[in-house]
Amino acid sequence: MILAIDSGTTSCRTLAFDASGRCVALAQQELTQHYPQPGWVEHDPEEIWRAQKATLDSVVAQVGKQNIQAIGITNQRETVVAWDKHTGEPLAPAIVWQCRRTGERCQQLKDAGHEALIRAKTGLLLDPYFSGTKIQWLSQRIPIENAVFGTIDTWLLWKLTHGKSFATDPSNASRTLLYNLYTNDWDEELLGLFGVARASLPTIQPSGSVFGHWDAIPICGILGDQQAALYGQQCTEPGMAKCTYGTGCFLLKNAGLVPLSPPGGGILQTVAWEKNGELTYAIEGAVFVAGAAVQWLRDGLGLIESATETEALARSVPDSGGVVFVPAFTGLGAPYWNPEARGLICGLTRGTTKAHLVYATLEAIAQQNADLLEAMSGIQTLRVDGGASRNNFLMQLQADLLGIPVERPAETEITAFGAALMAGQAADFFGDTAPWRAERVFTPQFTEGERAYRRETWRQAVLRTL
Repeated sequence: MILAIDSGTTSCRTLAFDASGRCVALAQQELTQHYPQPGWVEHDPEEIWRAQKATLDSVVAQVGKQNIQAIGITNQRETVVAWDKHTGEPLAPAIVWQCRRTGERCQQLKDAGHEALIRAKTGLLLDPYFSGTKIQWLSQRIPIENAVFGTIDTWLLWKLTHGKSFATDPSNASRTLLYNLYTNDWDEELLGLFGVARASLPTIQPSGSVFGHWDAIPICGILGDQQAALYGQQCTEPGMAKCTYGTGCFLLKNAGLVPLSPPGGGILQTVAWEKNGELTYAIEGAVFVAGAAVQWLRDGLGLIESATETEALARSVPDSGGVVFVPAFTGLGAPYWNPEARGLICGLTRGTTKAHLVYATLEAIAQQNADLLEAMSGIQTLRVDGGASRNNFLMQLQADLLGIPVERPAETEITAFGAALMAGQAADFFGDTAPWRAERVFTPQFTEGERAYRRETWRQAVLRTL
């Protein structure tokens, strides 16, 4: 049995997988979200640990500790924790990836002309989304020499090993603005720019390696959540890609063993994983608002009572009735990366119904991903996961707008499975190959003319938001 610790933004979970890759046990606890002021998002590091430990204990009780061969960790990326390296006590609330408190610092660095250097070394953009300015913000406010900093994987690893292991993997390190894609190490020039001491950061080691032990069980796999989904989807060859549908959407494409320059337009270069002495890279695009748009229909407008209603409502009309919805509630992600853009609904008439608005909302999710795929190019098939991937109408519309097949896997817990697979292979549990099969394949049905018309209508609406 392999356990996967899945430490997400809204919940902490632990899952157990058997040798066939099937999830046989699961425990979950919700995580409190803290918003101390507008634009700020925080978590309580001790709550993360307590919730994660409770789910771990629950699954161990279900499957038996003697049956567990290894543990893998996957985590919300970019979120930063600061703690005392001697006592292990958190020194401040964790700054969550969504937090925008360091926007002013990012702008200062841009104005000083540093963005090109950062982009060239890290493959990332200068944005509060990433960890570097969060670490700098914390380090300037924690006046003790014993402070250390880490992403959630490092924090949990420290707690699980009782402070014996202070490490991370390249998939998480590559999201910090402090890691050099070409040297696979913290970059001295970037550390100086952000005022971060190397000694306060974890050691970087391969994603599939032994990081430490919890009660004699090896922890031998760590992956950031989106890279874990890419690995769980078995996108192990260059050109293979997956999209995870959650609050937002993350589309990652395996870029192979050589870091390629990102194609621009807010598309990022990142590390997918490191195993067997090789780094695999990925190209990544992020959509800020996907499932969150459906939540807005429910909570903001009261048009639906649950997300499950959207499929039937969308099917009740032939199309959106000319309505186009650009859900730029918090700006637009890739390929635009414009935080100042705001949402727009256009094409309304007296004949517009809530079914048309629901259709337009689902189409907006699919259109945003089509923008990402066009910016990346070369993707022949897209594997999908996440909550909204269970919506058959949305997945068919996605295939129609992309013009390529969309494959949905039989295993729904794909992110956790990716972490379990990495750990299980390091522990010789799964072998070099692992089971993956499609539960359903959606093939394009639009004509080229219909696809071109829909895409152009969407582009015109996006231009209005910009």
